Amino acid sequence: MSCERPLQELPCLNENLEGSLLCMSQTKRKERPCYGEENTPHELIQHWSPPRKQPRPCGKGKENAFVLARRPRKSRDSTAGLCWDSLPDELLLGIFSRLSLQDLLRTSRVCKRWHRLAFDESLWHSVDLVGKAQLDAELGQVLTAGVLRLRSPHVCISQPGFKNADLLRVQHVDFSSCTVQTSVLEDILSRCRRLQNFSLEGLILSDSILHSLAQNVELVRLNLCGCAGFSHESLDEMLQSCTQLEELNVSWCDFSSQHVQAIATNIPSSVTQLNISGYRQNMTMEYVKNLVERCPNLTNLDLSDSVLVTTDSFPFLQQLPSLRHLALSRCYQIHPAALIHFEKFEKLQTLEVFGLIQDSYLPILSKGLPHIQINTQPFSGVARPTSATRKDRTIWGMHCRLVYKP
Repeated sequence: MSCERPLQELPCLNENLEGSLLCMSQTKRKERPCYGEENTPHELIQHWSPPRKQPRPCGKGKENAFVLARRPRKSRDSTAGLCWDSLPDELLLGIFSRLSLQDLLRTSRVCKRWHRLAFDESLWHSVDLVGKAQLDAELGQVLTAGVLRLRSPHVCISQPGFKNADLLRVQHVDFSSCTVQTSVLEDILSRCRRLQNFSLEGLILSDSILHSLAQNVELVRLNLCGCAGFSHESLDEMLQSCTQLEELNVSWCDFSSQHVQAIATNIPSSVTQLNISGYRQNMTMEYVKNLVERCPNLTNLDLSDSVLVTTDSFPFLQQLPSLRHLALSRCYQIHPAALIHFEKFEKLQTLEVFGLIQDSYLPILSKGLPHIQINTQPFSGVARPTSATRKDRTIWGMHCRLVYKP
């Protein structure tokens, strides 16, 4: 027998469920107006519309100005072009060319590709390593990177650690006053065939180094001031091979009379600037005559500290039509009164006679030679990479792009 409960009348939902969602919905349905009517209240539209996001103001002080925009979605294909790996080598090289030396070296450690590009020869055409106290394998890495100009005077150089026997591209090198073994220089010079400007001032050399210099037939400027350790035969070979030399500095070398004779008899006629000072008893009048005959286009000649040079050299020197700068400092066989004869040198611009005249006599001599500046350059700049009067970091007038900054 089933228990059937008679249906009882349920109370009005509105009475028991007052405040419920159902009650609220029914109430709202009753109050919902007809949208076909005119003058529809905007409050109801806002009430029944879905909630809107509050716009953000554009900036400070612009409370009533808003910009509502949706950022478009970027596909994966469009973002692929922004990856560094997708950039071509040419564009990366252009970026790397703006970096300093230290930043370029850090960049080379990122990945294999960047290492290859960071040592591209187009980025290493000129390097200034002044301030770097010690150069080991770094020097070999810089030279093999294809550097054309290298400025590294007053540096301690050890084994460069070349990994192959390839020739170097370097053309302009300043090794002045470096601390370096002769064997290391021989290793470096044996790989050079394109040198144009080279300074080895104050270094101990060898016949092997002079033989390697002779292989650089395009050599234009050579500074061997204060060098020693090579024979006059190797000097003969070098001078006979380097027929394009224009500036030569062989002052104050450890030379015998045979070395001086080798220069006087083998110096190429292309030389226009020559510093052969410091040979006291070894520079004879005969050698002066040979130099003038072999180099008729001399514009700068330094014969200082040659005690055998006398006023008899003046007729020889007068045969140089292009002579502009002449140094006869401490040539004590020349009497101060004889200096007035330089009034016949119409194109002579500077005359260095330190040690020959007293300071009190200088104004009188200057008055007698009004077209000549006297004792204005105590140091010679022939073939030197950086002139003593300049304080910049140039090398034979050329700047280096990559500069070491300690």
